[in-house]
Amino acid sequence: MTITYHIDDVDQVARQIIAQSEKDVFIFNAPMGAGKTTLITSMCRQLGVTEEISSPTFSIVNEYLSNDKPIYHFDLYRLEREEELFDIGFEDYLDKGAIILIEWPELALPFIEEYTHISIEIIDPFSRILTVN
Repeated sequence: MTITYHIDDVDQVARQIIAQSEKDVFIFNAPMGAGKTTLITSMCRQLGVTEEISSPTFSIVNEYLSNDKPIYHFDLYRLEREEELFDIGFEDYLDKGAIILIEWPELALPFIEEYTHISIEIIDPFSRILTVN
């Protein structure tokens, strides 16, 4: 699925992604400033998260409660080695039956069997092309 959208329509895009995905793990590839965290925030809202949602850039992972299961939002940008994933207990998070949202997922890919891949391309300051595989 490929969607061209205006950033004001991010909630509608988030609903589409959630409705069409059969997997609980989502990986996000996009350049800095493309709107990964904005899209993830909207997805969390669509899933019933009412608490404040923020980027886990420094904490590496944030946990939220959705309507029916936990959500773990990872930002792996600052990690340099796979060993650092073990240090934060990454594999344990995968076994919790939660929704997993991962920004900068390259190091995590060897540990994830099934996922929905989301890429975002910047067209201009207000428009994006989103591809979901």
